[in-house]
Amino acid sequence: MKKLTFKQRMMLERESLIIETVNHLLATKGYDAMTVDEIADTVGIAKASLYRHFPSKEALGMAALVDIMHKALEVINQLNATDQTAIDKLKALTQWAMRLKLAQKMPNLPSENSQLRELLIANDDYTNNLVMLSDSIGEWIEQAQAEGNLQSNIPGLAILYTLYARACDPVLGFLRSSQLYNDDEIIAIVTRTCFEGLT
Repeated sequence: MKKLTFKQRMMLERESLIIETVNHLLATKGYDAMTVDEIADTVGIAKASLYRHFPSKEALGMAALVDIMHKALEVINQLNATDQTAIDKLKALTQWAMRLKLAQKMPNLPSENSQLRELLIANDDYTNNLVMLSDSIGEWIEQAQAEGNLQSNIPGLAILYTLYARACDPVLGFLRSSQLYNDDEIIAIVTRTCFEGLT
């Protein structure tokens, strides 16, 4: 593998910082309220320099969401390398997403009528990773149902979307704002309500 030059390493580090900043702004403000000026100011670079990395606000949003998808797949690969049960893998992945949400590093998904959402659907990297992510989680769901750890009369797709929703669950923020629980306690509470229900 060819060694990167100093300039190439600096460019990659800057891109990583830009994507981290976009993820934070998507998590705290949402795509529509986020501005390119704000991203450039937070990173500490000129807007023209930002555009050398990403040509538009849409490209920034796509890069951030593709990045989080890659990270989720890395977590799945790590969990698949363990001997945990399917239900424990589902809980671990869900808790990872909730922890990112509490750290304001999990971007909120764009609304259904968003231009960004249309661009994401047309982006092969995003859609291919989404399919891999959904397939992996779907296998765990089927296995957990077969083992009697998830209700078999609930469609797997409904469980999948329920777990995806934990990554943008407002309950996490509400519990934190109450100042009654720390992050570990919040994650434990929401994990219980998600997997064990309220009855």
